Order: sequence, then C-alpha cells, then structure tokens
Amino acid sequence: MNYQLIAIQIGDLLKWDTSVNEIDRIARAIFNFDASRFPNDSITSVRAQRIYDWIMTLAAKKMNNDERHMLLVRFCKELAGDKYADQVVKILEKNGLPYNIVYKDELNDFLNRGFHEEVHKHSRRLFLQGNYFHAVFEAAKAYNRAVKDKSRSEKDGFQLMMDVFNSSSGVLKVTKCETETDRNVQDGIKFLSAGLMQAIRNPTAHEPAVMWPITKQDCLDILSFISFLFRQLDKATYYANEREA
Repeated sequence: MNYQLIAIQIGDLLKWDTSVNEIDRIARAIFNFDASRFPNDSITSVRAQRIYDWIMTLAAKKMNNDERHMLLVRFCKELAGDKYADQVVKILEKNGLPYNIVYKDELNDFLNRGFHEEVHKHSRRLFLQGNYFHAVFEAAKAYNRAVKDKSRSEKDGFQLMMDVFNSSSGVLKVTKCETETDRNVQDGIKFLSAGLMQAIRNPTAHEPAVMWPITKQDCLDILSFISFLFRQLDKATYYANEREA
C-alpha cells in the first residue's frame, strides 16, 4: 500500500477546494492524534502539504492495517465531499486499498438487502461505484433475459411478460392456477414483471442517465423488487403450450 503516493494524489486533487482549517477540522474529528511534519519539496501547495502530513502521520502510526485503511478512506471521503468522491475512490483503488474497505459503507448497504444472486452478479459493482442508473438497468435486462430463456420465447419486454406469465395460456407458472387465488397471484407476477419493463427497463434503455436520475435509495428499492421477481421466476415451472406440444 503506497500511502505516500495516495497522500500526494489526494492533496493534488483537493488543494483548490479546501482550506488548512477545514483539513485540520476533519482530521481531528476522525483521528485521535495530531499531524506530524513530513516535508516534501515536490509539494508547493500549503493545503496539499497539510493533507500529505495527515495521511503520512496515519501511515506511520502503529495500528491494525484494516483500521488504518478505514480511517484513510473516511478522511479522504470527508475531505472530498460529493464533488470529488468518485475521483478519490479511484485513487484509493488504483493504489491498492482493499475493495471491501474502499466501499465498506456501500457494500454493507448492498449486502444487507439480501439480493438475489443474479442482482449481485449484474449490479453489485455498478452500485458500489455509485452508478445507480446502470445498476438498475443491468438488473432489469438480466431479468428480461432470464424470463426469455426459461420460457423459450422470442418475445421481449412488456409483451414477453404479459404472454409467458398469463394465468390461462402462459408457459411459466408460479402457482398451479387452479383456484382464484392462484390465478390472482399468477397474474400479479405477470403485471409486476410487465411493469418492471415499462417503468424501469424501457426508460433506462432510452433516456440519458442525466435526464432520468436514480437515487441510491431508489436503486436499492428497485433492486429489491427485481430480486423478488427473480425468486418468483426461480419457483416458476415451465409448461409447453399446445402449439409446442
């Protein structure tokens, strides 16, 4: 782990958008020690030097490496704010900071939802990077593909869901469709799946991300919804219709 390079790069990134007082205020709220001096002739900014001093002091302290890394991430993210958060994360990742520590808070938010394995596969990395728009889009596309594969249908999107989950003629059954309740549940999954295509997949496929923003909370909620549908699909049984028989 190259703390010196991290300290130089973080200082260079943030030197124009902070002050020495702000750097010290954030550092003292996070660390239980004072900064030592680490003169570096290549650093010409007082603010960049102050960031360098704090990070190098942290690097020199005797403590568990995971604790040190977590303090570094917290300090850098607090300094960066929303404006530079993505760039700070890239610097930390590029310089070898463990993935699970760089994204510790985001990872906990993601894992605590208990998402379906397909949502993990297609959306985890995007979510951790803060790319909520594409995290949702990829999960919705994956669900559409999974339904197509299991139903052996050439249809797509809204019409696919309305066709294959139909309680009378559909080839995918999540219930036996024998009672009114069975049929209601079956049609409910049909409409929920079709709604996912209309309300989520289609807008993310056709609208620019800046025109259709998705918040972190909305992303988590939508991914939970898609996880629910994936689990219903897992339970669904394929029945060949008369045209295929």
